[in-house]
Amino acid sequence: MGKFEYYLIGINVLGFILYLINMWLYNHTEKGNVDSLLTIISLLGGSAGALLAILLFDRKSVKENMMSRVFVLCVFVIQLVLFLMYKGHHAEVLNFEIWKVFTEHKYVLIYLGIINLVTFVAFAIDKMNAIGHRSRIRIVTLLGLSFIGGSLGGLLAMYLLHHKTTKDYFTVGIPLIILMQLVVLLYVLNIG
Repeated sequence: MGKFEYYLIGINVLGFILYLINMWLYNHTEKGNVDSLLTIISLLGGSAGALLAILLFDRKSVKENMMSRVFVLCVFVIQLVLFLMYKGHHAEVLNFEIWKVFTEHKYVLIYLGIINLVTFVAFAIDKMNAIGHRSRIRIVTLLGLSFIGGSLGGLLAMYLLHHKTTKDYFTVGIPLIILMQLVVLLYVLNIG
């Protein structure tokens, strides 16, 4: 192993520990947290450690931890793609023709059309339920639909229906999900 791999191990151990500290602070103090530090460590490569801490110790999704979850997961996927590219798992010449994926694989376009429609409808139903004071669709469900490909439908619903536009885990989270999906799409286009 080289210096870079040792760095990744160290920064991810730090990300793991910081997420546990952050979780403890949220549970035992009124306003204490280390979100900013956790964000920096995640951006520096520690997102896998933070994600592992979430999966092992903090599975319950609540509004207070939703933004950090969306951020850590998106950053992890982006960093995973960058790591694979660093390790040489890409084509010799990089291709940025994203539309090529859709023209060569029509089923991808069909899937994205369906999942974006489903996501838009889910946001619309949640908006109608909010107005009528009825049972709501879970935040995890709306973000999950966005994560698996429905992010454009979610973004469109947010601003056309004026729904969830004050919640950072949607206003920041969905654009971050879109960025992550573009990075993954570019990587898929350039797999060697």
